[in-house]
Amino acid sequence: MIYLLNALSLLLEIAFDALATLFVLRLLAEAGRADFRNPVSQFVYRYTNPLLAPIRRVLPNWRRINLAALLVCYLVMLVKRVVLFALVGTLPHVAGLLVLALADLLDFVLLFYLVLVFGWSLLSMFGADGYHPVLRLVEAIVDPLLRPLRGKLVVGMLDFAPAVVMVGLLLARILVAAPLFDWGTQLARGF
Repeated sequence: MIYLLNALSLLLEIAFDALATLFVLRLLAEAGRADFRNPVSQFVYRYTNPLLAPIRRVLPNWRRINLAALLVCYLVMLVKRVVLFALVGTLPHVAGLLVLALADLLDFVLLFYLVLVFGWSLLSMFGADGYHPVLRLVEAIVDPLLRPLRGKLVVGMLDFAPAVVMVGLLLARILVAAPLFDWGTQLARGF
């Protein structure tokens, strides 16, 4: 029975993370000022706008941060946690759920950035087509992280800025997201 429960929880996590990916893409694309004419950007906009448009009337953007998309991402992570706890049959404390959802969201965004920076640096090493819609969107998303270090960590013909950014993202996962997750787990259990 435990194997079936593990398989079901894996499938639920994949489904919720796929939904969160769509809204995180919208959030980061707007923050990075991605080109709206990009077909991938239009796809993300088309499938997120029906949910975000009513929320944006109440919760407008703050600078370049789409607060409605951030709220929806947080709610997706919160519902994911509730469903996973319900699947196990436990009833956690509300404060623990709220902190766990925040830790999940932070860890998800950091891991998302980590994958994008790694993928972008790998594709740029092999000279991928710079006009490909996915590569242009990824470049618009990772550029704000790489811009402060660009050109400062070049040795020969290698730019180590993506490596430094990836190490920083890994450290943020270890030093910020993991303790927040542990604290949320303690609150959820009632310790």
